[in-house]
Amino acid sequence: MTVIPFRQVGALAAVALLAAGCGLSDELDRERNPERTADAAPEGGPSAAASGVPTAPGLASRTPIPVEEAPVPAAPTSSCPASGVRIEPGMVDAAMGLRAMSVTLTNCGKRVQRLNGYPGLRVLDEHREPLDVQILEGPEPVTQMDDPGPHPVTLKQGESAYTALVWRNTVTDTTTTAVSGTYLEVTPANGVRKATVTPQGRIDLGNTGRIGTTAWQKTPADDTRASRPTAPAPSTPPS
Repeated sequence: MTVIPFRQVGALAAVALLAAGCGLSDELDRERNPERTADAAPEGGPSAAASGVPTAPGLASRTPIPVEEAPVPAAPTSSCPASGVRIEPGMVDAAMGLRAMSVTLTNCGKRVQRLNGYPGLRVLDEHREPLDVQILEGPEPVTQMDDPGPHPVTLKQGESAYTALVWRNTVTDTTTTAVSGTYLEVTPANGVRKATVTPQGRIDLGNTGRIGTTAWQKTPADDTRASRPTAPAPSTPPS
C-alpha cells in the first residue's frame, strides 16, 4: 500500500469531490445548513468575500464540522506498485449523516490502463476482515449527485481517474451493532490487481449497510491536458 502526504491526500480529495459535480457539494450544503442560502453571511458577521477569506467554488456556504481526526501519515514514497497503478483514498467529508470520499487511481506504470464502469469495493474491519456492506453501482438511493455511468476511461502514464463514494451514518435500530470500517479494498477493473487502502477517517455506516459509488471518470486536469491543442511545428523556409 502506498502512503501519500496528508496535504496531498486532502488536495486530491478536494479536486475529486469538486469535480464530481455541483450535485454533491449542494447536497452536503443542504445537509449542513438546510435553511441557509449559499451566499448568506452569518447574522452580524461579514461575508466570506468581505472578510478576505478565500473559498472554493461551490463551497461558500460550507460550515466546518468536527470529524474524526486522521492518523499521522508515514513518510511519502514515490515507488510504483507492481500493478502499475497507485490507488489513494481521500479524506472522509462529513455533513450531518451524509459522508463522502474520493478514491483516485493514477497510472504510474509504463502501460496504458483502461477502466470502464464501477470499482469493486469491500469494506474491511480493523483485522482486515470483510464487513457485510452492500455496494451500490450509482449514488442513489444514498443521495442525489452526478454520476457519469459506465464509459471507457483510458489512462496514459501519469494520468489519473477517480470515483466518489457516498454513505450515511444513520442508526435506525439500537439492537443492531453499527458498522464502522477501517480499510477499503478496491478492485479497479477486471485484470487490474486490487489494493487495500486506509481512508482518512472511518467508514461509519451506522446500520444502513450500504455505500453508493460513481463510475470511474478521468481527473479533470488530465482531460484538459489531453484536449489541449498542440502548436504546429515551425515551417522551414525554402533555401
